[in-house]
Amino acid sequence: MCYRLLSDQNKAIKHLIAGYLVSFFSIFTNSGEITSIKGKKVPLYQGGYNQKILYISGMAISISKSQNSPAMEIAQAIVEHLSRNSASLFNVKVIPPGWIHIELVDSTLAAWLHCLTVSGNEECSLEQSEQAKSKISVPNRQLTNSLTIFKIQYAHSRCCSLLCTAAKEGLIELDRTNIKSFVSVKAISWLNCDKKLRLNHADESFLIYQLVKVVDNLVCADSGSSINWSKAGENLSQAFERFWCNCRIWGEVKIHDPELAQARLGLLIATQLVLRSVLEDKLGIVAPVEL
Repeated sequence: MCYRLLSDQNKAIKHLIAGYLVSFFSIFTNSGEITSIKGKKVPLYQGGYNQKILYISGMAISISKSQNSPAMEIAQAIVEHLSRNSASLFNVKVIPPGWIHIELVDSTLAAWLHCLTVSGNEECSLEQSEQAKSKISVPNRQLTNSLTIFKIQYAHSRCCSLLCTAAKEGLIELDRTNIKSFVSVKAISWLNCDKKLRLNHADESFLIYQLVKVVDNLVCADSGSSINWSKAGENLSQAFERFWCNCRIWGEVKIHDPELAQARLGLLIATQLVLRSVLEDKLGIVAPVEL
Protein backbone atom coordinates (compact mmCIF):
# COMPACT_ATOMS: atom_id res chain seq x y z
CA MET A 1 0.00 0.00 0.00
CA CYS A 2 1.17 3.52 -0.79
CA TYR A 3 0.98 4.81 2.77
CA ARG A 4 3.38 2.05 3.80
CA LEU A 5 6.11 4.01 2.04
CA LEU A 6 6.64 5.55 5.46
CA SER A 7 7.81 2.17 6.73
CA ASP A 8 10.90 2.61 4.57
CA GLN A 9 13.55 4.34 6.68
CA ASN A 10 14.90 5.97 3.52
CA LYS A 11 11.90 8.28 3.71
CA ALA A 12 13.17 9.82 6.97
CA ILE A 13 15.61 12.69 6.67
CA LYS A 14 16.94 11.86 10.12
CA HIS A 15 18.10 8.47 8.83
CA LEU A 16 19.75 10.09 5.85
CA ILE A 17 21.79 12.44 8.03
CA ALA A 18 22.52 9.78 10.65
CA GLY A 19 23.95 7.58 7.90
CA TYR A 20 26.59 10.17 7.07
CA LEU A 21 27.42 10.65 10.75
CA VAL A 22 27.74 6.88 11.22
CA SER A 23 30.15 6.80 8.29
CA PHE A 24 32.36 9.20 10.26
CA PHE A 25 32.21 6.76 13.19
CA SER A 26 33.24 3.92 10.88
CA ILE A 27 36.23 5.77 9.47
CA PHE A 28 37.68 6.49 12.89
CA THR A 29 36.80 3.06 14.26
CA ASN A 30 38.54 1.33 11.37
CA SER A 31 41.60 3.51 11.78
CA GLY A 32 41.76 2.67 15.46
CA GLU A 33 41.47 6.28 16.57
CA ILE A 34 38.00 6.00 18.10
CA THR A 35 36.71 2.65 19.30
CA SER A 36 34.44 3.52 22.23
CA ILE A 37 31.67 4.95 20.05
CA LYS A 38 31.00 1.73 18.15
CA GLY A 39 27.37 0.67 18.51
CA LYS A 40 26.27 3.82 20.28
CA LYS A 41 23.21 5.80 19.21
CA VAL A 42 23.99 8.84 17.06
CA PRO A 43 23.10 12.02 19.00
CA LEU A 44 20.90 13.86 16.49
CA TYR A 45 17.68 15.84 16.76
CA GLN A 46 15.66 18.29 14.69
CA GLY A 47 16.09 21.93 15.61
CA GLY A 48 13.27 24.37 16.29
CA TYR A 49 11.25 25.97 13.53
CA ASN A 50 13.04 28.81 11.71
CA GLN A 51 11.63 28.34 8.17
CA LYS A 52 14.50 25.93 7.48
CA ILE A 53 14.93 22.24 8.18
CA LEU A 54 17.78 22.13 10.69
CA TYR A 55 19.29 19.19 12.57
CA ILE A 56 21.67 19.46 15.49
CA SER A 57 24.16 16.81 16.52
CA GLY A 58 26.17 16.58 19.72
CA MET A 59 28.34 13.78 18.36
CA ALA A 60 31.57 15.73 18.76
CA ILE A 61 30.77 16.56 22.38
CA SER A 62 30.00 12.90 23.11
CA ILE A 63 33.21 11.71 21.47
CA SER A 64 35.34 14.34 23.20
CA LYS A 65 34.29 13.08 26.64
CA SER A 66 35.55 9.56 25.97
CA GLN A 67 38.59 10.53 23.89
CA ASN A 68 39.80 13.47 25.97
CA SER A 69 39.99 15.62 22.84
CA PRO A 70 38.62 19.14 22.22
CA ALA A 71 35.03 18.97 21.02
CA MET A 72 35.55 21.83 18.57
CA GLU A 73 38.39 19.96 16.81
CA ILE A 74 36.31 16.81 16.49
CA ALA A 75 33.32 18.83 15.31
CA GLN A 76 35.42 20.47 12.62
CA ALA A 77 36.64 17.06 11.44
CA ILE A 78 33.04 15.85 11.22
CA VAL A 79 32.02 18.95 9.27
CA GLU A 80 34.90 18.42 6.83
CA HIS A 81 33.80 14.80 6.40
CA LEU A 82 30.20 15.84 5.72
CA SER A 83 31.29 18.58 3.35
CA ARG A 84 33.36 16.12 1.31
CA ASN A 85 30.63 13.50 1.11
CA SER A 86 27.33 15.40 1.18
CA ALA A 87 27.96 19.00 0.15
CA SER A 88 25.10 18.86 -2.36
CA LEU A 89 22.64 17.75 0.33
CA PHE A 90 23.35 19.92 3.37
CA ASN A 91 24.92 23.12 4.62
CA VAL A 92 26.99 22.29 7.69
CA LYS A 93 28.69 24.43 10.32
CA VAL A 94 30.16 24.18 13.82
CA ILE A 95 28.64 26.06 16.75
CA PRO A 96 30.61 26.34 20.04
CA PRO A 97 31.22 24.40 22.19
CA GLY A 98 31.03 21.67 19.54
CA TRP A 99 27.50 21.43 18.18
CA ILE A 100 27.11 20.51 14.52
CA HIS A 101 24.30 22.31 12.67
CA ILE A 102 23.10 20.53 9.52
CA GLU A 103 20.67 22.46 7.32
CA LEU A 104 18.92 20.88 4.33
CA VAL A 105 19.34 22.60 0.98
CA ASP A 106 16.23 23.10 -1.13
CA SER A 107 17.11 20.39 -3.64
CA THR A 108 17.33 17.76 -0.88
CA LEU A 109 13.97 18.79 0.52
CA ALA A 110 12.48 18.68 -2.99
CA ALA A 111 13.84 15.14 -3.47
CA TRP A 112 12.29 14.07 -0.16
CA LEU A 113 8.91 15.55 -1.10
CA HIS A 114 9.14 13.81 -4.48
CA CYS A 115 9.66 10.43 -2.82
CA LEU A 116 6.59 10.93 -0.64
CA THR A 117 4.20 12.20 -3.28
CA VAL A 118 4.85 10.53 -6.65
CA SER A 119 3.71 7.00 -7.56
CA GLY A 120 6.27 4.37 -8.50
CA ASN A 121 8.77 5.46 -5.86
CA GLU A 122 8.70 2.37 -3.69
CA GLU A 123 12.45 2.06 -4.25
CA CYS A 124 13.16 5.79 -4.18
CA SER A 125 15.92 6.68 -1.75
CA LEU A 126 17.67 9.89 -0.77
CA GLU A 127 20.61 7.87 0.45
CA GLN A 128 23.78 7.49 -1.56
CA SER A 129 24.81 4.31 0.22
CA GLU A 130 22.97 1.14 1.21
CA GLN A 131 21.76 1.02 4.80
CA ALA A 132 20.01 -1.70 6.77
CA LYS A 133 16.28 -1.21 7.18
CA SER A 134 14.72 -1.06 10.62
CA LYS A 135 11.82 -3.26 11.59
CA ILE A 136 8.34 -1.79 11.52
CA SER A 137 7.27 -0.95 15.05
CA VAL A 138 4.02 -2.31 16.48
CA PRO A 139 1.33 0.41 16.50
CA ASN A 140 0.99 2.25 19.79
CA ARG A 141 -2.76 2.66 20.34
CA GLN A 142 -2.72 5.58 22.73
CA LEU A 143 -5.91 6.75 24.40
CA THR A 144 -6.93 10.29 23.54
CA ASN A 145 -10.00 12.50 23.63
CA SER A 146 -12.53 12.39 20.81
CA LEU A 147 -12.06 16.07 19.85
CA THR A 148 -8.36 15.56 19.11
CA ILE A 149 -9.13 12.47 17.04
CA PHE A 150 -11.81 14.35 15.12
CA LYS A 151 -9.37 17.18 14.31
CA ILE A 152 -6.87 14.72 12.85
CA GLN A 153 -9.54 12.80 10.94
CA TYR A 154 -11.05 16.03 9.63
CA ALA A 155 -7.68 17.27 8.35
CA HIS A 156 -7.12 13.92 6.63
CA SER A 157 -10.53 13.88 4.97
CA ARG A 158 -10.15 17.54 3.96
CA CYS A 159 -6.88 16.74 2.19
CA CYS A 160 -8.61 13.88 0.36
CA SER A 161 -11.54 16.09 -0.67
CA LEU A 162 -9.31 18.87 -1.99
CA LEU A 163 -7.18 16.41 -3.95
CA CYS A 164 -10.25 14.81 -5.52
CA THR A 165 -11.52 18.24 -6.55
CA ALA A 166 -8.16 19.15 -8.06
CA ALA A 167 -8.05 15.86 -9.98
CA LYS A 168 -11.55 16.39 -11.39
CA GLU A 169 -10.52 19.85 -12.60
CA GLY A 170 -7.37 18.47 -14.25
CA LEU A 171 -5.03 20.40 -11.99
CA ILE A 172 -3.24 17.20 -10.96
CA GLU A 173 -3.31 13.56 -12.09
CA LEU A 174 -3.61 11.11 -9.22
CA ASP A 175 -2.84 7.40 -8.99
CA ARG A 176 -5.86 5.88 -7.21
CA THR A 177 -4.82 2.23 -7.47
CA ASN A 178 -5.59 2.12 -3.77
CA ILE A 179 -8.87 3.99 -3.32
CA LYS A 180 -7.76 5.42 0.04
CA SER A 181 -4.34 6.56 -1.19
CA PHE A 182 -3.42 9.69 -3.10
CA VAL A 183 -0.15 9.99 -5.03
CA SER A 184 0.72 12.01 -8.10
CA VAL A 185 1.25 10.21 -11.40
CA LYS A 186 3.70 12.85 -12.61
CA ALA A 187 6.63 14.52 -10.88
CA ILE A 188 5.77 17.81 -9.20
CA SER A 189 7.92 20.86 -9.94
CA TRP A 190 9.07 21.67 -6.41
CA LEU A 191 11.93 23.95 -7.47
CA ASN A 192 11.76 27.16 -9.48
CA CYS A 193 14.16 28.18 -12.25
CA ASP A 194 16.66 29.35 -9.61
CA LYS A 195 16.62 25.89 -7.96
CA LYS A 196 14.85 27.32 -4.93
CA LEU A 197 11.81 25.70 -3.32
CA ARG A 198 8.59 27.20 -4.65
CA LEU A 199 7.01 26.78 -1.23
CA ASN A 200 8.45 29.71 0.70
CA HIS A 201 5.37 31.09 2.49
CA ALA A 202 5.74 30.88 6.28
CA ASP A 203 2.78 28.51 6.61
CA GLU A 204 4.09 26.28 3.81
CA SER A 205 7.46 26.10 5.56
CA PHE A 206 5.84 25.30 8.90
CA LEU A 207 3.77 22.49 7.40
CA ILE A 208 6.90 21.01 5.80
CA TYR A 209 8.69 21.28 9.15
CA GLN A 210 5.90 19.33 10.84
CA LEU A 211 5.85 16.73 8.06
CA VAL A 212 9.58 16.13 8.38
CA LYS A 213 9.28 15.86 12.15
CA VAL A 214 6.43 13.36 12.10
CA VAL A 215 7.98 11.21 9.35
CA ASP A 216 11.24 11.07 11.32
CA ASN A 217 9.31 9.83 14.34
CA LEU A 218 7.22 7.39 12.31
CA VAL A 219 10.25 5.78 10.71
CA CYS A 220 13.04 6.02 13.29
CA ALA A 221 12.65 3.03 15.59
CA ASP A 222 14.78 4.60 18.34
CA SER A 223 12.31 7.44 18.90
CA GLY A 224 8.92 6.01 17.95
CA SER A 225 8.08 4.42 21.30
CA SER A 226 8.28 7.72 23.21
CA ILE A 227 6.09 9.82 20.89
CA ASN A 228 2.68 11.16 21.90
CA TRP A 229 1.02 10.33 18.60
CA SER A 230 -2.27 12.06 19.28
CA LYS A 231 -0.36 15.28 19.97
CA ALA A 232 1.85 14.78 16.92
CA GLY A 233 -1.22 14.26 14.74
CA GLU A 234 -2.95 17.28 16.24
CA ASN A 235 0.10 19.49 15.62
CA LEU A 236 0.25 18.35 12.01
CA SER A 237 -3.47 18.91 11.49
CA GLN A 238 -3.15 22.43 12.92
CA ALA A 239 -0.23 23.16 10.60
CA PHE A 240 -2.38 21.98 7.70
CA GLU A 241 -5.22 24.31 8.74
CA ARG A 242 -2.83 27.28 8.84
CA PHE A 243 -1.52 26.35 5.42
CA TRP A 244 -4.99 25.94 3.92
CA CYS A 245 -6.23 29.25 5.34
CA ASN A 246 -3.31 31.29 3.99
CA CYS A 247 -1.97 29.48 0.91
CA ARG A 248 -4.46 29.39 -1.95
CA ILE A 249 -4.52 26.79 -4.70
CA TRP A 250 -7.47 27.89 -6.81
CA GLY A 251 -8.39 31.30 -8.25
CA GLU A 252 -5.51 33.54 -9.27
CA VAL A 253 -2.87 31.04 -8.15
CA LYS A 254 -4.28 28.32 -10.40
CA ILE A 255 -4.51 30.73 -13.35
CA HIS A 256 -1.26 32.66 -13.04
CA ASP A 257 1.04 30.21 -11.22
CA PRO A 258 -0.08 26.61 -11.89
CA GLU A 259 3.31 25.23 -10.79
CA LEU A 260 2.82 26.75 -7.34
CA ALA A 261 -0.73 25.39 -7.23
CA GLN A 262 0.56 21.89 -8.03
CA ALA A 263 3.33 22.17 -5.43
CA ARG A 264 0.72 23.08 -2.83
CA LEU A 265 -1.34 20.09 -3.91
CA GLY A 266 1.81 18.04 -3.42
CA LEU A 267 1.87 19.21 0.19
CA LEU A 268 -1.70 17.97 0.53
CA ILE A 269 -0.61 14.56 -0.78
CA ALA A 270 2.23 14.40 1.75
CA THR A 271 -0.02 15.58 4.59
CA GLN A 272 -2.69 13.00 3.78
CA LEU A 273 -0.07 10.25 3.65
CA VAL A 274 1.46 11.16 7.00
CA LEU A 275 -1.85 11.75 8.77
CA ARG A 276 -3.07 8.37 7.58
CA SER A 277 0.01 6.68 8.97
CA VAL A 278 -0.47 8.39 12.33
CA LEU A 279 -4.15 7.47 12.51
CA GLU A 280 -3.99 3.88 11.28
CA ASP A 281 -0.48 2.72 12.15
CA LYS A 282 0.03 4.49 15.48
CA LEU A 283 -3.40 5.27 16.92
CA GLY A 284 -5.25 2.29 15.43
CA ILE A 285 -8.06 4.53 14.18
CA VAL A 286 -9.74 4.78 10.77
CA ALA A 287 -8.44 7.50 8.46
CA PRO A 288 -11.63 8.57 6.66
CA VAL A 289 -11.55 9.75 3.05
CA GLU A 290 -14.70 11.74 3.79
CA LEU A 291 -16.69 12.72 6.87
